[in-house]
Amino acid sequence: MLYLILSYTLEVIKMSENNDSKLKIESATFQRIVEHLRNNPEVQNIDLMNLANFCRNCISKWYVEEAKKEGLSLDYDKAREVIYGMPYSEYKTKYQKEATQEQLKKFNENKNK
Repeated sequence: MLYLILSYTLEVIKMSENNDSKLKIESATFQRIVEHLRNNPEVQNIDLMNLANFCRNCISKWYVEEAKKEGLSLDYDKAREVIYGMPYSEYKTKYQKEATQEQLKKFNENKNK
């Protein structure tokens, strides 16, 4: 699903010659992805890592990196709050489950790729 959304978005961007439109489209797409992740907390980060090699924490780290490129200082915990829609500690308490042995095995197998 995410692949289809991103593929479609790339096609729209190719058609757009207006950089402002491109930025608006990219921003709206990012916001939709984050909102989708917030609305589906049953999708565990380890499952995202195992399937797509990124998770909510990765997005938070990317958010911090991009802020730094703009000369802004952003704390990782604050970035997590932006992505999770709440403090990470609260999210963990409400939604994060203990990883299964199978999930951990797959994660460790994929870690070296």
